[in-house]
Amino acid sequence: MEPRVTSQQNFVRPPSLAVWLLNLFALAERADSILGDLLEEFSLLASKSGVASARRWYWRQTIKTVPQLAGVGFRTAPWMTGAAVVGGFLLRKLVAPWVDPSIFAVLERYQVFEHHFSTYRFLASTGLDVGHFITFLCIGFIVAFAAREREMVATMSLGLIYGAIGVAGSVYIVTRTGDDATLWRLTWYFADSLAIVIAGAIVRTHRLAATSHSSNA
Repeated sequence: MEPRVTSQQNFVRPPSLAVWLLNLFALAERADSILGDLLEEFSLLASKSGVASARRWYWRQTIKTVPQLAGVGFRTAPWMTGAAVVGGFLLRKLVAPWVDPSIFAVLERYQVFEHHFSTYRFLASTGLDVGHFITFLCIGFIVAFAAREREMVATMSLGLIYGAIGVAGSVYIVTRTGDDATLWRLTWYFADSLAIVIAGAIVRTHRLAATSHSSNA
């Protein structure tokens, strides 16, 4: 039988990951209200149907609520959010083309090919991937800092744009040339998009922690 919440279990909490996701997207003035209402319903359901059932319900509510919060975040500040996304896109156009030449310039400057071929081979392949990932991570940080309280909306929008461009470009190349090998590049595009979103989550989490620390001080 599924365990039920008793008076000694009043401190049972909803899934931490779900709460974190809601906090990532909720505006400051609405976060307490939304989380409070969900916690009240969660506690009531846990006492009646058990903790496992309440947790499943909380996750379903989170999945439904996050897109709504993202929409509210964009609608309340469309120009700021849009400007952050456009700025990130232009920054990528400016910075990304320099990643590969910069890495190869360093390899040539220190003659890595002649003296450390295994290191050269690693940096000329995996090193390029890492370089692009770090570049997009930095772009994500800049976009997230610019889109205050809407970090996730801006970075996810930018990540989706890059992902869509990558998919469209790869499909176009395969259609024109018939070379399916180019599809492996999709992993690069998805990794770059993921880096932007990760940066948004890091900045948002840091700001939430700083706000919480200030409130408790």
